[in-house]
Amino acid sequence: MSLRFAYNTNGCANHRLDDALHLISSCGYAGVALTLDHHHLDPFAPDWAAQAERLSARLRELQLGCVIETGARYLLDPRDKHEPTLVSASAEGRERRVEFLTRAIDIAGILEAEAVSFWAGVSKPRVDRDEARRWLLDGLHAVSGYAQLRGVTPAFEPEPGMLVETAAEWAGLGVEGLSLALDTGHCLVTQDIDPAEAVRTYADRLGTVAVEDMRRGVHEHLPFGEGDMDIPAILAALEEIGFRKLVCVELSRESPRAHLAIPESIAWLKAHEPASRP
Repeated sequence: MSLRFAYNTNGCANHRLDDALHLISSCGYAGVALTLDHHHLDPFAPDWAAQAERLSARLRELQLGCVIETGARYLLDPRDKHEPTLVSASAEGRERRVEFLTRAIDIAGILEAEAVSFWAGVSKPRVDRDEARRWLLDGLHAVSGYAQLRGVTPAFEPEPGMLVETAAEWAGLGVEGLSLALDTGHCLVTQDIDPAEAVRTYADRLGTVAVEDMRRGVHEHLPFGEGDMDIPAILAALEEIGFRKLVCVELSRESPRAHLAIPESIAWLKAHEPASRP
């Protein structure tokens, strides 16, 4: 069985959501990684639930699976990218992030999404690291517990530069029921583990997986073939472990050429997945 590929809507931010979905579907993807944002299903809109119901019907019509992504840049604060987070110094800010993530879980339930992916956030200067970790654990327990009550998979994504950067650090959190959202490119940035080996090491705990090209040590999402990633090795590892969830392409800087990047990406992946190689 072939791998199931999805495309992240943060890489088609200049398209209306329905236009993006149609393009993703017509190019042969099996799903979409939906980054909730003000222009792509705003989770704070008064009619968010009705929007989600309509989107659910559209995804069924297009036969697209779904993963929910929560990394929108200015959704919660128009002046401070990604803020507030689970490690913000403000208790009110941390609470707002938890409210957003629980809303994302509600939307995931309506869409029957495979997982909700989220991260820790950047610990600001003069914030004690141990205290930030306590804040993080409080938030993770709240979000993970809510997700489990709703029958949704919570998936934590280690992000370079954030309080939790690596898969090993995620494993050290010890939060029950919290799966791993593995962005394979991040392994090449932090260089703590080979990306394909990370797939094998955490095989039984993967909630969702993202792929893209990256240069070693540089956190910049690149089109396939432009970086140092051994994508065929990653795809082979995913096949080896029998991964049947969505493998999500994340090219957040490619929105101006999404009409080209979307078909190019799946063509590249199909040409390099194990089933297509001698």
